[in-house]
Amino acid sequence: MRRSLPSIKRFGAKIAPRVWDVLAIVAIGAIVWKLLVEPRNLDVGRAYPAPHATYARLDGGRFGVTGARGHVLFLDFFASWCEPCKVELPLVERWANAHRRAMVVPVDVGEPKAVAASFARKYDLHGVVLDPHETAEPYFAVRGFPTVVVVDPSGRIRATWTGLNPAIGLAMSNAFQTLK
Repeated sequence: MRRSLPSIKRFGAKIAPRVWDVLAIVAIGAIVWKLLVEPRNLDVGRAYPAPHATYARLDGGRFGVTGARGHVLFLDFFASWCEPCKVELPLVERWANAHRRAMVVPVDVGEPKAVAASFARKYDLHGVVLDPHETAEPYFAVRGFPTVVVVDPSGRIRATWTGLNPAIGLAMSNAFQTLK
């Protein structure tokens, strides 16, 4: 028994670094997928009709998804308590300001109008709509924040990107150029 114990330790000492190498490669692969590969997948075969959802605008009036037909529409679902949203929303807003032909609509999910208004002012968000009844999940399959849903000019959902993506502008540019 005593002879085999040191050989097990040596075996473990040789394998442990390899396990960490494999885990690092998997993590890097997941990041590359999330940032560069997944956002480029706009396959028409996976597209499905966007719902006829209508939301109240923070500044008054109504916004209907069907009213965006003929344009590439980016619905950016968020909540004020979401820390990753606080990083991604300014990136999306900056992209929207540089690409006026695209429709970018920030959607505050599940919060009172006063909370949404305060958050929109703080982060200089424009065109915010309200989803106080949290219809984002059943209508658009929003399962976390931030989530950007891409709707093509024909009114079909072509992509759903969930989670913080520091390269969101690149993903949006690709989708806009592909779908316009």
